[in-house]
This record gives sequence, C-alpha cells and structure tokens, in this order.
Amino acid sequence: MVLIPPAWRGPGNLPFGPPDDSGAQQRCRNQWTGAEISSRRTLKGRGLLGPGLCLMAFKKKYLPPLLGFFLAYYYYSANEEFRPEMLQGKKVIVTGASKGIGEQMAYHLAKMGAHVVVTARSKETLKKVVSHCLELGAASAHYIPGTMEDMTFAEQFVAKAGKLMGGLDMLILNHITNTSMNLFSGDIHLVRRSMEVNFLSYVVLSAAALPMLKQSNGSIVVVSSKADTAMKAVSGILSTVGASSKEECALEIIKGGALRQEEVYYDNSVWTAFLLGNPGRKILEFLSLRSYKLDKFINN
Repeated sequence: MVLIPPAWRGPGNLPFGPPDDSGAQQRCRNQWTGAEISSRRTLKGRGLLGPGLCLMAFKKKYLPPLLGFFLAYYYYSANEEFRPEMLQGKKVIVTGASKGIGEQMAYHLAKMGAHVVVTARSKETLKKVVSHCLELGAASAHYIPGTMEDMTFAEQFVAKAGKLMGGLDMLILNHITNTSMNLFSGDIHLVRRSMEVNFLSYVVLSAAALPMLKQSNGSIVVVSSKADTAMKAVSGILSTVGASSKEECALEIIKGGALRQEEVYYDNSVWTAFLLGNPGRKILEFLSLRSYKLDKFINN
C-alpha cells in the first residue's frame, strides 16, 4: 500500500504526486480513479448504494409506468362524453326524492326516458313528483313512501322497486335525516337515529340491491351535499358562499353515475375538485391497493 502524505493532496482531497514529479502525479491519479470505480462496483453489488442512487433507480424503474398509467387515466376520462341515451330504458331508484336534488334527479331521469322509482316519507309530495316524471317522458314512474329509520322497510323497498321495474340498473342513495349542528348534549337517541338513517340504511339498501345490480352490471351512487335543508341547518355556523344550483348538481350526479366515475365534485369553488381529486392522493391509493390481495376478498 502506498500512503500519500497530506501535503501531496490537492483540492477535493484528490491525490497528487510530488510537485516536482509529474509522472508520479499522473500514476497516483490513475490508481485512485481505478480504486474509486472498483469500490463503487463493490457497493452496488452488495446493495450499499446511497439514497441518491436508490432514488434514481426507483425513478427509472417505477416512475415511467406510473406516469403512463395516470396520463392514460386522465386522457380517457377527459374524452369520455355523457349522452342522455345512456339512461334511456334504465331502471333507477332515487331515495330522498320528495324535494331538492333528489327530486331534480328524478326529473332529469324522466326526461332521458328512464324507469324511475322514488321514495321519501311524504306520500302526497311523491305523488306530485311521479306525476311530473310521467309528463316529462319517463318510461315508467312509481313511488313507495316510507322512512329509512325502519331497516325492514329499506330492505323491502328495494325488492318492491325491483318487481315494479323488472330489475335494477342504478341505485341512487340521496336521503338524509336532519342533524343538529349543536354540540353533543348526551342525546343517544339522536345519535342512533342519525346513524340508522345516514349510514345503516345505506348499507341495507345496497346489500338488498346487489343481486339485481350484479345481473345488470349496474352501479350505486351515493350523494353528499350541502344544498337546501342542509344549508339552512348550517346557516350562521358554516362560512360558505352558498349552495350550488340543485338542477345542475342533480344532472352532474347522473352524468357521473352513467359514466361510472368514482367521484364527482360539483362546487362553486375550483379548489374543491383540485384538492379532493388531486393526482397525489390517487397515486397513494393505487400504491396502497397493490399491497392487498383483492382477489381473496372477492372470492371470499
């Protein structure tokens, strides 16, 4: 081994020969360069590369296919167009259809020539909704009044609707119970009622509809909105610019359901869609799902 005195080392700690011996200087430089290359090859073979090189390897191997996947996703999503004929003859259930967005969805579906079954608590209001649906050109229109606090009704409602229409292509869950925006006061009954209507009934309805939806390759649409009564409930509590048009919102929901979009954001603010639908979140979801063996969940 040849030791090079510190005085013979130049900038960057590179070894140089004695100042008066240019030949020795070149030989030492060549020896050091060869040793560096050999050392890097050894580290690479042992998997001891630094974080910078590991990141470069990851980018080279995984980044191009990931970028290709998401570019293709956004390209095809952007070029997919909705046509009203997609709903013609389709059999659709709309819950919470006595007013607001639910009512407007029933009217849009009727204009597109769909079969519609609507439900809500108010029988008289539902009669008017069904009558208007028929005027607008619905293939058929029926109503079944009831409350989603009753899980037996929720299950039986889907079965009755399926018999009336001869099947089911789309289940639109739009109902919700009025919930106080006050702080919790210990009223367990109110909590239980909210959970039954706003959550458990959704599960019951979906489970009851699945056999028919599997046969038709149908879809389930879940609506969450701040329109109408919800806006009144949060008035003075939630700072907001106001509710979006219920007619336009209803149409966007139907379009999203027909195109089988995972999520639809309809808001006055462009930040809502940007923040909730950003590619970073979708990339994380994609990577997370890869760690699950979904086929076992499906088969079981």
